[in-house]
Amino acid sequence: MDGRILGKRQNIFLLLVLLGRISGGKTLSLNGLPATGNVTENSSAYVLVHTFSVTLSPSPSEVASGYPLIINSNPLTKAFRIDPGATHTYQVVTTGDPVLDYETMPNSFDLQIYVSDTAGASDLQILTVQITDVNEPPVFRGNLANQTVMIYILEGNRTPPGVIYQIDASDPEQSQLTYSCTPVSQPFMVSQTGTISSTKEFDFERDPHLYLLNITVTDRLGLSTTRAVIVNIINTNDETPYFTTKERVYRIPEENSPGTVVANITAKDPDDDEGIISRLVYSISPPNTHFAINPFTGVIYVAMRIDRDAAPLRLHPNISLVIRVEDSPSGGQTNETEITVIIEDLNDNPPECSLYNFRLEVSETATTGTLFLDLRDHCQDIDVEPPNNEFNFTGLSGLGSNKFTLNPSGSGKIVLIGGLDFENPDNLAVEEYTLTAVVQDIAQPYYTNNIYIYIKIIPVNEFFPGFNNPSYVFNVSEITRAGSSIGKVSATDKDLPFTGITYSIVAGGGTLSYTNIFWIDPNEGNLEIIATLDYETTQKYILTVQASDGEKLATVSVTINVLEVNDEKPVCSANTYSLAIPVDLAVGTNIEGFRIECVDRDSSPRSFRYFINSGNVNNHFTFSPSAGSNISQLILASRFDYDSGLDRIWDYRLRVYITDDNLLSSSNRATALIETGTVTLSIKVIPNPTTTITTTPAITLLIRTENIYSESAWYVPFLISVGSMLLLGLLGYLSFLLAKYIRTYCPPKPKANKRALKTTPEKKKVKKEEVWEMTRINTVFDGEATDPVTGKMYEYNSKSGARRWKDTKEPVQPGIKDPVAQEMTKINTVFNGEARDPVTGKMYEYNSKSGARRWKDTKEPVQPGIKDPVAQVISSAPANSSEGKDRMGTPSKQEAGPNGRELAAKNNMATKPSEGKAETSSQDSLKLQKLKDGAGSRGSSSPGRSPVPSPKIYPLLQPKPALKNAV
Repeated sequence: MDGRILGKRQNIFLLLVLLGRISGGKTLSLNGLPATGNVTENSSAYVLVHTFSVTLSPSPSEVASGYPLIINSNPLTKAFRIDPGATHTYQVVTTGDPVLDYETMPNSFDLQIYVSDTAGASDLQILTVQITDVNEPPVFRGNLANQTVMIYILEGNRTPPGVIYQIDASDPEQSQLTYSCTPVSQPFMVSQTGTISSTKEFDFERDPHLYLLNITVTDRLGLSTTRAVIVNIINTNDETPYFTTKERVYRIPEENSPGTVVANITAKDPDDDEGIISRLVYSISPPNTHFAINPFTGVIYVAMRIDRDAAPLRLHPNISLVIRVEDSPSGGQTNETEITVIIEDLNDNPPECSLYNFRLEVSETATTGTLFLDLRDHCQDIDVEPPNNEFNFTGLSGLGSNKFTLNPSGSGKIVLIGGLDFENPDNLAVEEYTLTAVVQDIAQPYYTNNIYIYIKIIPVNEFFPGFNNPSYVFNVSEITRAGSSIGKVSATDKDLPFTGITYSIVAGGGTLSYTNIFWIDPNEGNLEIIATLDYETTQKYILTVQASDGEKLATVSVTINVLEVNDEKPVCSANTYSLAIPVDLAVGTNIEGFRIECVDRDSSPRSFRYFINSGNVNNHFTFSPSAGSNISQLILASRFDYDSGLDRIWDYRLRVYITDDNLLSSSNRATALIETGTVTLSIKVIPNPTTTITTTPAITLLIRTENIYSESAWYVPFLISVGSMLLLGLLGYLSFLLAKYIRTYCPPKPKANKRALKTTPEKKKVKKEEVWEMTRINTVFDGEATDPVTGKMYEYNSKSGARRWKDTKEPVQPGIKDPVAQEMTKINTVFNGEARDPVTGKMYEYNSKSGARRWKDTKEPVQPGIKDPVAQVISSAPANSSEGKDRMGTPSKQEAGPNGRELAAKNNMATKPSEGKAETSSQDSLKLQKLKDGAGSRGSSSPGRSPVPSPKIYPLLQPKPALKNAV
């Protein structure tokens, strides 16, 4: 990068020189350049390299400030600069940074010197500087480079004569070096390769303890360098120390505290007599856990607690110690001696028991004289010798000492001497007795330990629990919420102490839907309901409740009467309808012959009352009769007035409330329970051809955003690169999917089987033909879902399963890739996807190419005529057809009374809105589509069959399948 910058600067300055020459000619020049200057290596700063001058033009001009200057050097360096001299005279001198070195730096530098004057003239010349080599003295490397080297030699045969140090030196001019040592009389020599060697074995007592050597290295021109080397002779220890303590056996009692002195071992080193300073170090070899020794004084002391009663001292009380002395911390002369320490026994342990807290359980029916515990079986004294290990027991104390005793005295045997029955008033129902016994040494210092005995009295279950009442009866409303309490049962037990009674339901309270709809608190006996009660289903429950004290049981009968409450809502034949009426329909007309029929399980039909809660703008609609009947008709109450602007809504959505309070007075309605059913009506008003719908003009706001690219916007190429990588990844993934698709649906041609084929009689394939008849009716699309195959949104009716595309409002037609299109031709296909029907909640499999599907669990194809999201609508019906009647106005033969519309609402047909126009009967043609097994064509009819005539269309008729098999 520095080279590119220098190249740019050269081009700029050359351009400036060219411009100067064009403008002023050669009026400004550098005199004495180009030239060659010499300077020796290692020159300090401000050493003169070359002198030059500047000749100005005749015009009144001066050298520009800051000029002349070195604009470039080859190779690049900061070792030179230009200083001003006399008038218009300049000197090139060294800077001293870096110091010039002939051996490590380039030997020649080309300096480009540029000058410019105030008139705009300029000149550029080159000064070549050559570095001259200078002979330099050799230098030491390693330790001798900047310090005096200290060498240490052990006396005697531990350091035989030979090489003791290697000198490392070099010459900048790579000259051959020679080595020498002064003074020459000392017992050392230096070889031509720079190795320092000793010529004898040294004796610390007779020879000097230190030698000073001056090592000189010289190059071939006589330049030399000298460094000092000091050789030290190290004294060694060769005399063995000896012990001065004569005693070898010591006696101490056990349990001495750490730090107690046991013995003082002393020794002496003969080397001390010769004036040699030596240090005696004492140690126990091998180390002992009970004793330690001061390494400098030889005092032996107790290091940790010594227990005579524990192994291994219990059997072997004598401890042998090997004392080692050394006259140097490491590697010196050593000597050893052995002493014995005898440990004496003391009465230092109280009697010990395996347990100090005994817990016994005794039945309340236990008899006097019974032996419960012998304490001597659980206690011992670990002292080694008698009488230190002998003990006895003292009398009992505490709660229960009048019920128990030690028999015989001091033996530790605990015997019962009183009654323990809970039901006996004299015992005060005590459940646990606490006794204290003392175990004690018979020798001084009479150590003792307390033993605590807890005797728990176990009660005996002698009585059955009993209920306070022979039976229980509770009344509860059928609308009582789950979790509510409805009553309580209670039982008692004469056994003491009272341990509590547990309650449970052992029989009754079940229905077909619930195993038990009642729950009882096992501790308190409170009865609660855990499910909803229904008077219309069950009016009375008889439960069997059981009370248990853990062993004995008792039962009681509980009767629960359910009280009737008005909790059922009126239920109508359907909760949503879609109707269409012309704008000029006469007032008082029954709209499309629509009527609503409702039932209530706990109310009379005369208790129904009908009113429109919301959506009845300008009160155009009403029900007749409005109360007192379970059947009511929708009547147009007032005409529409769109011309004057009174009416503006063309699509009405009415929310109808049906209450069961018609037989109640006004005062009773405020406090009585009233249930309400709801029905939603969607009514579309169809305008006349001349009617125009006014619209309000809208204002469109257009916002324009302009993006301007900037060179500093580094993120632009980054985003382009990332986007390109993502695009390449997407193209690769699409290629993979295309290859997978071709592999799946265009498999390679199988290889021919070269084996001889067997001639077998050909079986005839049985072909099945299924014909379906379906009818389209008007419906309300109250839900939306996404097709998992195409990804398109469609609307559906949650009651009938009919559906249509959301964007185009067109019904889903067969023959297109649609999740709700009925696969009408059975073909051998692969079901490569799964989805859940948003209407029925059932799982079905589908083929993403043909749209064919089948139920996942039964593997049966989805058939029309059932509540299924893939049922295909084949035929259409008039938008304004009356309920249960044909076009002639006669009732349909298949109409089931007033429930005809309810049957029609439950069919699985998809309908297309009439959009305000009635369809003629010629458009209500019945379409047949054949389902074939094998590889037949989808939707094709069988050859040789005559077309089926179009029957009359009954909009409210339940569709029925017509199956026909053909071979």
